[in-house]
Amino acid sequence: MADSTHWKFGLLMPIALSVTRRFLSTMASSSTYVAGTHSMAFVTAPSQEVAKKIAGGLVKNKLAACVNIIPNIVSVYEWKEEINEDPEVLMMIKTRTTRLEELTKFVKENHPYDVCEVISAPIAQGNKPYLDWISEIVPEKQ
Repeated sequence: MADSTHWKFGLLMPIALSVTRRFLSTMASSSTYVAGTHSMAFVTAPSQEVAKKIAGGLVKNKLAACVNIIPNIVSVYEWKEEINEDPEVLMMIKTRTTRLEELTKFVKENHPYDVCEVISAPIAQGNKPYLDWISEIVPEKQ
């Protein structure tokens, strides 16, 4: 009986060590990022041309590392007691959370809508080299 237990233990030990190493490696790599350091902001625009102008200004002014412009969305909303349905494009903007106030100000100053959409969500986790790149491109707020 004792020999059988040692044999099973001998087989299971390398597997247990491998799983433990993998778990610790994952914990070490994910713990280096502080959740919420970066954010995604979402802004709709009436056209690709308007979105490109705003996106270019955000990147040029170091308020965003990257802006994805997603075409062909339809927004259904109430405005001045009427239900509207309009074609729009969506900008998905990656930035530092500390720069959201400046980003919002820039969008408001360069957007044709009376009330433009600027909403954001913190990034909890992601590809560390990509998150590091955002940090390199978008400096901390002065």
